[in-house]
Amino acid sequence: MHTKTTGERVRLFLEELGPTFVKVGQIASTRPDLIPADIIEELVKLQDRVPPFSFQEVKTIIEQELGLKLDLVFSEFHETPLGAASIGQVHYAVLKSGEQVAVKIQRPNVEKVIKTDLEILQELAKLAEFRLEWAAKYRVKDIVEEFSKALLAELDYTVEGRNADKVAKQFKDDPNIRIPHVYWDYSTKKILTMEYIEGVKLNDLEKLHQKSYNTKVLAERVAHAIFHQILIEGFFHGDPHPGNVSALPEDVIVFMDFGMVGRLTPEMKTHFASLVIAIMRQSTDGVIKAITQMGLVPDDVNMQLLRLDVDQLRDKYYDVPLSKVSLGEAINELFSIAHQHHIQIPADLSLLGKTLLTVEGMVENLDPDLSIIKVAEPFGRQLLKDRYNPKKVAENIFEQWKEFGEVLTDVPKNIQELTSILKEGKFHLEITIPKVELFLTKLDRISNRLSFSIVLLSFSIIMVGLIIGSALGGQSSLLWNLPAIEIGFGVAILMFLWLLYSIFKSGRF
Repeated sequence: MHTKTTGERVRLFLEELGPTFVKVGQIASTRPDLIPADIIEELVKLQDRVPPFSFQEVKTIIEQELGLKLDLVFSEFHETPLGAASIGQVHYAVLKSGEQVAVKIQRPNVEKVIKTDLEILQELAKLAEFRLEWAAKYRVKDIVEEFSKALLAELDYTVEGRNADKVAKQFKDDPNIRIPHVYWDYSTKKILTMEYIEGVKLNDLEKLHQKSYNTKVLAERVAHAIFHQILIEGFFHGDPHPGNVSALPEDVIVFMDFGMVGRLTPEMKTHFASLVIAIMRQSTDGVIKAITQMGLVPDDVNMQLLRLDVDQLRDKYYDVPLSKVSLGEAINELFSIAHQHHIQIPADLSLLGKTLLTVEGMVENLDPDLSIIKVAEPFGRQLLKDRYNPKKVAENIFEQWKEFGEVLTDVPKNIQELTSILKEGKFHLEITIPKVELFLTKLDRISNRLSFSIVLLSFSIIMVGLIIGSALGGQSSLLWNLPAIEIGFGVAILMFLWLLYSIFKSGRF
């Protein structure tokens, strides 16, 4: 009898909960730094198994969104969708102007359903953090919030359209890469009309060979295109699986579906390039430096244990030919190590690891001899070279001096504001001293003991003075007719007892 693994149970549970949770699971599969590898292996199998909605609903949504009758926009519109998913479905159509297009239409009321489901999920995450120690440790609420933002972004088709336009600009001078054109006159938040391009999917090797495509050229072009997006542009396709990448005659590559994209800042690009080169050189120090620069490192991280884990991973790839090294797998394993040491890796870098794994699988299928890490190396070296280019360094120094100059310019104004605050008596100063309460308690005890000793000494001096005075004074006087010693003794005793009571009452003797 087959016992279901944890990953299988999680996948089946998400599928039973419905489309929203399936999408969350798909997004979670891009985060190997947060989710264990065995669960991710199951999450990538999640599929949107939802029936298409009716053509009448499609027609109603299009006419409401565009404000035009369907037959005034399209000369032809296929009622049967090309594909259906949890958020929307795609139909083939022909515009009145003659262009073939693919029209993506959002499901009726799907936004309301997804927002309701996400609110429930966020409440469950809060409850989990309150009740479960591991949930608080891994900040489940923040993870759910991150996934929610990614899913809500997919509900706005104008975002996907802008992403497509941005990637198209990256390759406007490259005839070997093609991105479908967006028809903005017929696109809204709930409708996306794009150029229809019918190519051969890159995982259909039999058809590629039948049409005489050069799979080695296709593999190299896909790899180059992805690394150009990652390391040069800093804006890349986040889900380049074979269903979203196809080939046209003359080995032209077509990228489609830009609902999920990744963004890298110049610093993140440089750190990633450093990581790739450190992996190639099998440098533990280089890998650790790149990881700590990439993520948010907690103060209590154990660098010795981190180094040990990286060394063990390095040994796994020791003496392994670069052509046999999976860059995506190595990076995801490094991100998992970072997660174990509570180093927070930015979401876009985690998406990058998933993207590389997907591209590697596609490239290996097209050309088993192509090493993707060798394809990446020139991009990484060029990036590092550009970083230390004298002109670039000079520009960075100039920018820093500009910022410094702006700070200096604001100094007189800031001083004036501070002076005004001081004059008005609104300036508050807070000083924090570790264990200050313990320090003050001990200081209080010392002062009380010192006070007690001073009073006791004073009492003794007074009594001695009175006794000596009475013994030496032979003549009578009004003073000596009074019981001065007894009165002084009584007053001193009362003072002594009052002080002793006060000190013992405070509990700080």
